[in-house]
Amino acid sequence: MATKQTKRHDPAAPRQIALALQGGGAHGAFTWGVLDRLLEDERLVIEGVSATSAGAMNGAVLAYGLLQGGKDGARQALYDFWHAVAESAERYNPLRWVPWLKGTHSFGLDHSPLYAFADMMLRVFSPYQFNPHNLNPLRELLESQIDFAALRQRCPILLYLCATNVETGKIHLFTGEDICADAVLASACVPTLFHAVAIAGEHYWDGGYMGNPAIYPLIYHCNTSDVVIVHINPIVRRGVPVTAAEILNRINEISFNSSLMREMRAIAFVTNLIQQGKLARGEMKEMRIHSIRSDAAMSALSVSSKYNADWGFLSELRDNGRREADAWLIQHYADIGQRSSIDIHEEFL
Repeated sequence: MATKQTKRHDPAAPRQIALALQGGGAHGAFTWGVLDRLLEDERLVIEGVSATSAGAMNGAVLAYGLLQGGKDGARQALYDFWHAVAESAERYNPLRWVPWLKGTHSFGLDHSPLYAFADMMLRVFSPYQFNPHNLNPLRELLESQIDFAALRQRCPILLYLCATNVETGKIHLFTGEDICADAVLASACVPTLFHAVAIAGEHYWDGGYMGNPAIYPLIYHCNTSDVVIVHINPIVRRGVPVTAAEILNRINEISFNSSLMREMRAIAFVTNLIQQGKLARGEMKEMRIHSIRSDAAMSALSVSSKYNADWGFLSELRDNGRREADAWLIQHYADIGQRSSIDIHEEFL
């Protein structure tokens, strides 16, 4: 009688990962750089993506690029998307008529009179007042870059886009047949800038309020236990903010990280039960968590830089993302499939 062969791990075989992509406006170009570097590595296979806001845009573009041309197609699609973002911002940006404000992308425009005026207006008037016709250039941009009908039919990865239901306050995941331009816009709907996005009779705001991003769909639906979180919002920011803009920015960072930290607490709890033998392996899924981030670089950026789509700035963020992803691959590739490469207790609890 033939004996059953034990399946051994092939160290040369590609390793599967799932990605969790945070949102953060133009800072999403950092995630672009991370994705660009990960796609370059033939040793990796991306099984699923859970994403919010700018992360949702990156996730949708990534999926469509993979559909069109594999990893090279995804890298090109991401480049084309962010270049189109910069071109669109240049067309609609009134600052292009103020030459002395150009070139300030690294520090933003927090102290400029125009930014201060715009910031004040957003606190006084709602988007239903200053934009009654609900114009949103992101819709045209997304539809020009992604064939959503094709993506719904043959999405090459598991894709989950997170949004917040305005009326119930619950998280909503768009996936499968629900993936469309409206779903991406719902995930990225900053309520002070845009009308709530209506889909099937429900209204949605930015997913960051309830899941930035949600980890649980990757736990439930992906085969891999390795989740790589690409952070945009710094968890730690040294020093106490003193200006109104700095205070609001830190409030947003804390609130937009809170759901992720709660999920990390639950993952740590289950992991401890499994490792202590209180829960049998196989009853619950033991997750391996990885993290790519640049808190120091992101903390150094101004509040207004989240709205800055200058191509030079986006390229800087992309290059930073590539460097961080490259460093992570060098240090932690061997951890994939074996162990978490971060201490969840130290990082999140």
